[in-house]
Amino acid sequence: MDFNLFMNDVVDAARQDIREAGYEELKTPEEVDQALSRQGTTLVMINSVCGCAGGVARPAAANAIHYDKRPDHLVTVFAGQDREATEKAREYFEGYPPSSPSFAFLNDGEIVTMLERHDIEGFSAMDVIGKLQNIFDDHCKEV
Repeated sequence: MDFNLFMNDVVDAARQDIREAGYEELKTPEEVDQALSRQGTTLVMINSVCGCAGGVARPAAANAIHYDKRPDHLVTVFAGQDREATEKAREYFEGYPPSSPSFAFLNDGEIVTMLERHDIEGFSAMDVIGKLQNIFDDHCKEV
């Protein structure tokens, strides 16, 4: 088996998972600037190919949004794949070190809080859903 072909399949599946959940995929720095400067609340899922992304973060991202309160915008960047877009997104996360997978929550383009890898790894998807929904309760309007 060709390793590069295998990894392409893994990456494609990870991208598809999060797109199907309703997240807008940002692949360029320009797309990041446009999306993260929008008015309202934005949840950014920093995707990756690690096990905690596939087993915890992506399922949490997909399910946390089925809630009474949720962000206005759902976007994702892919760490290790869309490097320039991820670097641009991280410029918005002032005060937080690079971390993937992770979730950044912004309001009117300003970072409010993050769930970093240490808030995800070792926890269940249900735990992370609860953490995300607590953020939504504090900062989002009812839909």
